[in-house]
Amino acid sequence: MNKLRLYGKPDSPEIYPIRDFLRRSVVDFDLIDISNDLGSGEGIPRFDNPIKLPVVEFPDGRIIVDPTLEQIATCLGWITQPRYSEYDVSIFGAGPAGLSAAVYAASEGLKTILIEREAIGGQAGTSSLIENYLGFPEGISGANLAERARQQALKFGVEIMILKEGIKGIFYGNRIHATLSSGEELVAKANICATGVEYKRLDLDGEERFFHKGVYYGAGASEAFFCQDKDIYIVGGGNSAGQAAVYFSGFAKCVFMVIRKGTLSDTLSDYLVQRIAKIDNITVLYHSQVDALEGDDYLQRIKILDSQKGEERWCDTAKLFICIGGKPNTEWASQTAICRDKNGYLYTGNDLVSLESYKNCWQLDRLPYGLETSVPGSFAAGDVRVNSVKRVASAVGEGAMAVTQVHQYLSKL
Repeated sequence: MNKLRLYGKPDSPEIYPIRDFLRRSVVDFDLIDISNDLGSGEGIPRFDNPIKLPVVEFPDGRIIVDPTLEQIATCLGWITQPRYSEYDVSIFGAGPAGLSAAVYAASEGLKTILIEREAIGGQAGTSSLIENYLGFPEGISGANLAERARQQALKFGVEIMILKEGIKGIFYGNRIHATLSSGEELVAKANICATGVEYKRLDLDGEERFFHKGVYYGAGASEAFFCQDKDIYIVGGGNSAGQAAVYFSGFAKCVFMVIRKGTLSDTLSDYLVQRIAKIDNITVLYHSQVDALEGDDYLQRIKILDSQKGEERWCDTAKLFICIGGKPNTEWASQTAICRDKNGYLYTGNDLVSLESYKNCWQLDRLPYGLETSVPGSFAAGDVRVNSVKRVASAVGEGAMAVTQVHQYLSKL
């Protein structure tokens, strides 16, 4: 056996996080449906019966019943401990900005560690096809782009820690001391925050109950097979929602995009606007929002409110993908002198100088570098910054720029 095998009920809420994690991590696996074989044991050779699903069987024969993502990553050799007591630069977040920063930092001789709390690639890793990224005329999936960057980072000696989350950061002695949720402490001379954003919730009754049971956050490309000949709904009008709509249109009976505005062109790249207009089974519901969810164990229908007409209607569906807005992952900075806006985005460079809070904490004679926060040696790149451009290419560019500014900072220590 040269593939990982995942046993269980393919569309169950227990198996979805594993499927999604493996797909985003570009792990080749076979999904084996044994939901109807538990009584006879026919589909589960070598497993004791009764058994709790899902089950993961690794190529080397190891078997884990009802595994956590941490257990799977450990068996894949991805969970590691820091090798050094101190690094030149620590990078939090392994989306395009963080991966770019890691590659450039390590290739230029900096002792680099990259920390990611979920899967490599961040939100971009969930994109089914990115078509406007330089150098890929046929497009590339977010997961494959991230995997290439991961391999490139490892080639240059980056230490990568996944399924780790920073919960506290303290700055003293010209160092950042970061405490991870797993208990480790990382010390670095400089750090780059590239933690990106996470999708907002709709804040509806039942939303948490239907999580992974019909309600999904993000593009959810791993669900495409289970959308065959179904009506599905996508909330959001940004590029991630547009890419998901185009991708799902090849599987679903009908794809409905639910957006609050009266046009897609304000928030969606033109090539996607044109693509969506040409696909017969995509319908855009303008001036609309999802107002309620209903179902028994799984999502069965949603209520859509048309704000322009003042009408509401119930629509049968078992799949709702929420791709709206973003909440930055910066809670770790709440106890530091790093300046954030009311939504949690990090101020950097020129955006800092007019802030009263910056004037009270910045002690150096020089002004902050372009991507530097209000704490010297602490930088930010990508979507997590105030006024950032929400595109993969800009995030990659900022990751590289941040490393150049880290060099400038370290040269003066």
